[in-house]
Amino acid sequence: MPQSLAHIALLVNDYDEAIQFYTEVLHFTLVEDKVMSATKRWVIVSPAGSTGTSILLAKASSQEQQSRVGNQTGGRVFLFLYTDDIERDYKNLLDKNVKIVEELTSKPHGKVAVFADLYGNLWDLIEPNQI
Repeated sequence: MPQSLAHIALLVNDYDEAIQFYTEVLHFTLVEDKVMSATKRWVIVSPAGSTGTSILLAKASSQEQQSRVGNQTGGRVFLFLYTDDIERDYKNLLDKNVKIVEELTSKPHGKVAVFADLYGNLWDLIEPNQI
């Protein structure tokens, strides 16, 4: 089997609030929510309809991990979410009061907006130009 990137771990403060944000605000699918121990769960979310890489919501379990919740990349955009209808998804972000960091603009590679998730991680929402 060839290699593929399965999951990206995203540090969160609380499993349930993160699940709520990703499923109710971004309309992701809750793929799996399995109790691993009294303090740990295996929680996977994925953009609706996606068959690619998913996100593992990982509850910060140490002071060092807690210090990185919302800023895993030192303030850079962390995740890139492609869409087939950026106007629809951008309006959803506005309707759900998601923090917009950079307004919707056209760039050489497509239409782009930058938003922050519930913890402050930065996301590019991208509708790529047709090739």
